[in-house]
Amino acid sequence: MFKTMKQLLSDGSQEEISAAMGLQLKSSDEAPFWADKTLPYAEAILSALIPLRDQGLLFNPEGKAQEQLDAALLLRWCDLMSLKTLAFTLQKSNESGRLLRTDYKKEQTDIYNEINLETLGSYLSSYTVNLENEAEDFPIAHYNLHIGLTDAIKKLL
Repeated sequence: MFKTMKQLLSDGSQEEISAAMGLQLKSSDEAPFWADKTLPYAEAILSALIPLRDQGLLFNPEGKAQEQLDAALLLRWCDLMSLKTLAFTLQKSNESGRLLRTDYKKEQTDIYNEINLETLGSYLSSYTVNLENEAEDFPIAHYNLHIGLTDAIKKLL
């Protein structure tokens, strides 16, 4: 039985979602330039969102709790600045042992389990996002590129 992208986002593994996106990219009319960059971007985002989903601790870029991972929430995190903020939020949360910067109650944030940030960090580093200083900006050209990647992801969803 085939699952829809909505079902995959709701309960699929990162591998299942990536595989479905990869198949859709192969059958799409996206230029190879966009197709080659879209999947790594989606995988970087999903590497953080899937563990948050599985812990019941999803939130949007403003820190507001979210009940489910759906296309709208995924697209909200597709903004490169938001993704950078997510990386720093999870890094600080990993260090503190509880989820920070959200509107979840303390007893909820205490159930947070450390999330591996290797995929997300590697991706952001490859686009010269400084992972040591949150206040440092990154080149606007990288931001603009990611607007195009977000459009490609939107078509897949």
